[in-house]
Amino acid sequence: MGRASGRLPAAAPLFYGALAALTLLGVRDVLFLYEENRCSMTYMFEYPEYLKIKLPKKTARRYPAYELYLYGEGNYAEENKNLVLTGIPVLFLPGNAGSYKQVRSLGSIALRKAEDLDFKYHFNFFSVNFNEELVALYGGTLQRQTKFVHECIKVILKLYRDREFAPSSVAIVGHSMGGLVARALLTLKNFKPELINLLITQATPHVAPVMPLDKYLTDFYTAVNNHWILNAQELRNLTTLSVAGGFRDYQVRSGLAFLPRLSQQDSALSVVSSAVPRAWASTDHLSIVWCKELILATIRAFFDLIDENTRQITEDPKKRMSVLNHHFVRHPGKIFEENPEAFTELTGVVILKLQDYPSLSHIVILVPPTVGNKFALDCEFFKEDSRTVQLPVTNLFSFEKTSVYRLHIPWSHEDSVTVAKVPSSSEISAKLHVAQPGNDSRVPVLNIYSSSDCQYEVSNKHLFYTYYSYILVFQIIRFHAGALPVYVVSNILLTYGGQLNTLISTGQCSEFSLELVRTAKPYKVEPIISIVVFNWFREIRDSLSLPEVDAAVLSSQDIWFPLVSLILFLLGTGIAYWSGVFFSASLRLFSTLWLILIRPTVLQKDNKLFTYRRLCVMGSLALVSWTTCGALAVFVIYLQYLFKVLKNLTSEPTQSLSNSTTIAETVNSLKIHLTILYLFTWIVLLNLPSLVYWFKNLRYNVRLDPDPCRSTAIILVCILEILMNSSTSEVKSSKLLKIAAKVPLPLSVAMLAFGRMHLYKVPHFLTFSLLLHVLCCLV
Repeated sequence: MGRASGRLPAAAPLFYGALAALTLLGVRDVLFLYEENRCSMTYMFEYPEYLKIKLPKKTARRYPAYELYLYGEGNYAEENKNLVLTGIPVLFLPGNAGSYKQVRSLGSIALRKAEDLDFKYHFNFFSVNFNEELVALYGGTLQRQTKFVHECIKVILKLYRDREFAPSSVAIVGHSMGGLVARALLTLKNFKPELINLLITQATPHVAPVMPLDKYLTDFYTAVNNHWILNAQELRNLTTLSVAGGFRDYQVRSGLAFLPRLSQQDSALSVVSSAVPRAWASTDHLSIVWCKELILATIRAFFDLIDENTRQITEDPKKRMSVLNHHFVRHPGKIFEENPEAFTELTGVVILKLQDYPSLSHIVILVPPTVGNKFALDCEFFKEDSRTVQLPVTNLFSFEKTSVYRLHIPWSHEDSVTVAKVPSSSEISAKLHVAQPGNDSRVPVLNIYSSSDCQYEVSNKHLFYTYYSYILVFQIIRFHAGALPVYVVSNILLTYGGQLNTLISTGQCSEFSLELVRTAKPYKVEPIISIVVFNWFREIRDSLSLPEVDAAVLSSQDIWFPLVSLILFLLGTGIAYWSGVFFSASLRLFSTLWLILIRPTVLQKDNKLFTYRRLCVMGSLALVSWTTCGALAVFVIYLQYLFKVLKNLTSEPTQSLSNSTTIAETVNSLKIHLTILYLFTWIVLLNLPSLVYWFKNLRYNVRLDPDPCRSTAIILVCILEILMNSSTSEVKSSKLLKIAAKVPLPLSVAMLAFGRMHLYKVPHFLTFSLLLHVLCCLV
């Protein structure tokens, strides 16, 4: 039975517009609605200098783009030019597109602290130049960076070889992906774990990549996390601290920065910067390396970690954890003491000099119970002026008082503190960074520290269903925005399959927007996605040798429930609809401008799919893909296809002079070409990071190695060169058209099942569907 052509329902644009608007509001909530920057900037008191460390010739030849530097200022930098170092080595690793110069905040504050101690102890801060590589988008060089860091550690330790207090290990501070590279050192076969005793990471996505755009990136994560989980017992001597940035860091959400659950938790600590004592501030992805409050906490911890006997960082892992807990979790407002004396027996008259006990915050006197004996306790404090604090007189007309609100999350160190003036109205967000574990029944607690002579009213917006719905959607976008492209492409692929079905049933190709409304329905894919998450399906999956479903992995991380996929699918539908409308309108606008400015001649249709010229183009672009970068070949063939469609659009008015059959055929071909070009646009976007990386590093190597899309690019070049010259008349007569029309549905399901945490798989599914279209043109 044939389909009626039909019209677009009047409510469809409004419905999909509401979905797209909700998505934009969620993006706005993530990118813009957070607390103001409460971090102070760190400043250098002297001009910063970076002394380049000479590397062994073999290392320099193997890693020509990488360098090692020693940070210094003023006289300290001048004294270290001969590399006679006597301090404690700390190695800073920058992250994605990061600079080795970001070490200056740590190095400068540590230098000032050492000066206060008359250089009794001091640190030497080294930094690695990774050439600002985009390792968060392209994972092909992560292993190379890891091996280079290993060589740097050996070079650094050799600088102290003949010193009196020579170090045997190096402390590492890693920002962003630099922290992951530091963890990856433990996976190297010839790496000795004792070379690192302390690792501090800043805004490092430990759990999973933010955007899993290539196989090398996801494989690297899998190798690192599996090694740390399987060898947790052996890693107990390495103390690890992960500091997340909070809501201001929209690049790496804090949940990703929490170290994966290990079997041994006594050597690892994860905190959010807003919960760090004496900082209480959220940081964005870059400010976490210069936030003065956080840098001070880090440097204080470094100095408290020093062993007076070895003059290096202590080898006692328990003391290291005690120090980190003191500065990053529960700072009691006093200097760290390793073994504070809790009880002292007093006899007779006792005189305590408070200046002799600078680390004590309280003195408690315990009087044992007595029977029939009276006693008197007299306390006299000398130097009363030392206990007096002078405060400025409040303005006569000022009635402001300060209140502090603290939201405490008992299952993770992600407390947030809000300071407000009275009278005022404050809104405290109860959004979480880490989901509550299934076996934890504790609840968040809001502590209000306020003035007793003021009145307060507390209201809970959670009670309002509409507001709760918005927050739910916004949190889903915060946690799963990286999966949205998969849902958008899935909707487009379903629409493409619907257009092929319409071509079979009516002989005409429907409009993209109309077919999306008909075909892109969540009930076609969501039930299957919900089923494959269940444990009983695992046996079927294992028998078919299928990889684990992404939803099952996310569920094990406590950030997945069935409603998430449904909401993401609906949001993806709204984005696919309106981006498709915008895409089609933009092409028609450009074609109009093309027609006005260039006035192209009438196109002469070439009925041959294969010509000598087209074979040469295929061969040339395949060679480009193999010898340079696969994404480059994909981008070139995309531009060629784009110009071909634009020329076809400009020729529409001219074609009206022909018979009605030719007009209908031209219109049908344009509709299917617009959808294919729309799909191919997403392939280009997902492969674009490797192209950017290749272009940025072109001066070091013409060939991108490894290349995540080289093989796919060669196939796509051949497919697109044929498709751009095809028409619906060739497809309609094909015996394979029914298969090609049915395949997009199972491919969409597979894409949602295995592509949410592996975005690089999306082009593979699309390539297979387009390959069937090419076979329809040939068979």
